[in-house]
Amino acid sequence: MSAGHSHAIPENKKETTLWVALILTSTFLVAEAAAGFFLNSLALLADAAHMFTDAAALAIALAAVRIARRPADARRTYGYHRFEILAAAFNALLLFGVAAYILYEAYQRFRSPGDVQTTGMLVVATIGLVINLISMRLLSAGKDSSLNIKGAYLEVWSDMLGSLGVIVAAVLIRFTGWTWIDTLVAAGIGLWVLPRTWILLKESLNILLEGTPEGLSLDDVTTAMQGVAGVTEVHDLHVWVLTSGKNSLTAHVVHKSDVAPAQIIENIQVLVAKRFEVFHTTIQCELVACEHSADGCNFIDRRTGITEAPESHSSHVH
Repeated sequence: MSAGHSHAIPENKKETTLWVALILTSTFLVAEAAAGFFLNSLALLADAAHMFTDAAALAIALAAVRIARRPADARRTYGYHRFEILAAAFNALLLFGVAAYILYEAYQRFRSPGDVQTTGMLVVATIGLVINLISMRLLSAGKDSSLNIKGAYLEVWSDMLGSLGVIVAAVLIRFTGWTWIDTLVAAGIGLWVLPRTWILLKESLNILLEGTPEGLSLDDVTTAMQGVAGVTEVHDLHVWVLTSGKNSLTAHVVHKSDVAPAQIIENIQVLVAKRFEVFHTTIQCELVACEHSADGCNFIDRRTGITEAPESHSSHVH
């Protein structure tokens, strides 16, 4: 039933893409850091710092892809998919740190500007731009299906803008002699990345806190499920994101006695898969709605007051 629902790129291709991008980025990182130091360019050093976070993000993303492939076991019944989200959150925090460092260095340079060698800046930044564009092209296929890949893509994307900024700064300084432009561009690189980093961190935390998927309304899901033939009530509904592209749902469904639970479960599974892209579901069917307590949804025997498990049927769709 779940066939055809995944739009993620194959794991082996994802890993190859990350390896190529990591090798390109790491190789240029060393050259750019050295050039920034010898050419006395804070903009180049800022771009090199971003390159460092690019390399770190790609390495973490690569490790996350490998770890996520480990099968589920008795201790981690959902497997290791969440490691990708942890990697994305770590990348976001790393970006925040780099942005803060760049802004601090820019402040120091504004107070005490120095000479900048523009020719070397221009050459190094142009090479960096080419490498960033190649890496972006490699990562673009997987950025919408994996928050982990999206984090790495945003790192490279921000660094591409940094390379463009350095090129512009080198040209302007060459023709005007205004060396403060180098510092201004460095500060701009630091500020530019902050909003996108916050979005990445917010999305990662939402998944780690088992929040509702972005753009999905619980009220809409409840209304749709209650519209299934034979369903009289839906309660104890939970929808969360296990990892990028893997949404899960659990719910208690009260149904009419003359309708088979198996048919209701199948109809709901088809509904939530097609309308809400939720492919992992657990549906508990009940003839009588269970009582709610502080511990969750329980079935209370009204004659004895003893809490028992209700007569139910549940099913999973992967």
